[in-house]
Amino acid sequence: MLKIAPSSRISFYIEVVVLILMATGTAFVFSAGANLSSELDLSQFYKFTTLKQILFFPLAVAVMYTASYIDYRRFSFTRAGAWRSFTPYLLILAIALLTLVLIPGIGVERNYSRRWLELPLGPAAVSFQPSELAKWAVVFFFAAFLDRYRDSMSLYFKRFVPLCVVAGIVCALIVTQDFGTAALIALLAFLMLLAGRAKWWHFLTPLPVVVPMFTYAIMSSPTRINRITRFLDPDQMYHQARQSLIAISTGGIWGKGFGRGIFKYGHLPEDTTDFIFAVICEEMGFVGGVCIILLFALLLVLGIILVCRCKCLFGKLLATGIILSITIQAALNIGVVTVVLPTKGIPLPFISAGGTSMLLTAAMVGVLLNIARQTSAGERLTSDSALADRSWVTTQKSVGNAENGVLCDG
Repeated sequence: MLKIAPSSRISFYIEVVVLILMATGTAFVFSAGANLSSELDLSQFYKFTTLKQILFFPLAVAVMYTASYIDYRRFSFTRAGAWRSFTPYLLILAIALLTLVLIPGIGVERNYSRRWLELPLGPAAVSFQPSELAKWAVVFFFAAFLDRYRDSMSLYFKRFVPLCVVAGIVCALIVTQDFGTAALIALLAFLMLLAGRAKWWHFLTPLPVVVPMFTYAIMSSPTRINRITRFLDPDQMYHQARQSLIAISTGGIWGKGFGRGIFKYGHLPEDTTDFIFAVICEEMGFVGGVCIILLFALLLVLGIILVCRCKCLFGKLLATGIILSITIQAALNIGVVTVVLPTKGIPLPFISAGGTSMLLTAAMVGVLLNIARQTSAGERLTSDSALADRSWVTTQKSVGNAENGVLCDG
């Protein structure tokens, strides 16, 4: 019989898996960032992606453990009322930042997309993507709303429609600049509504609006059309996709060795971000790539076990949203790198270079750890209560048997 570890062990295993992934990411970003065209100048530290990632790793670990001590129920609507929760303000902040990033002169444009905001800090400038914050804000809002109105989700206009409006606003602000993230948020919203037991026929009503909107978003962009047509025609495959496949294939079973890959020297675009998995496969081979996939699969299994064990509906929904967001994003990235999916700029969680994504995802893992700890505490309390009840019953039986013995003897 299979024995499942208690929730305290689940928390420990999640920590180990995430720390291994972040350490692996830091090492391979450092390897992929090797450059023959410029010298290392520590006075320009903030310009080197590899050095910044080394700094972000311990920072992300600190953020993860700090977040793990914040009671996740503070984000719930049922504990102290909706407006005393952190969640509505998180969503409002995310929508405000998404609006700001679309304004020319405020939002920073890179690779023909305006997705970044920059905060000047002396000689350096910290940039971040508001869409990363928006993704997590939607997850928190959906979990809190579905928990608060768990008994009335069958009401279409009062319950289902408001959630669709929130997801629609966020996706509409993102889709013009970042179709992949908008599609990911829409998918997460759909899955969380399923987990929250929304009526199946509710999902049919937004289709006449959602399908034309996403179709228009694709057809109105020549770049997106080209990605699909080139994906369907191997002879017209994009340069980065072709180079990614060559890098993976040359790695063989065991790889060329850490730091010995050659495709990072100008052959593979976005080698520290979107295509970091190809660098791992080239240097660590098929075995290294499978290990990364297995780590994400293990994280998914641990998340499912935690969701099944958690007794709090808000905790269940929040853990579901967090674990699905991380693992689906990982699957999409690996699918793009292996050319199973059309080329799209989706980073590999914990591994791709990027401070915003790493810190926010680490914070979400911290929330996941808090859910696991609170679930473990609840299990211990239930176990102690059950033990006390059994002890009391045993004592009563002993007293009863003693009294019966005395009566018989008399």
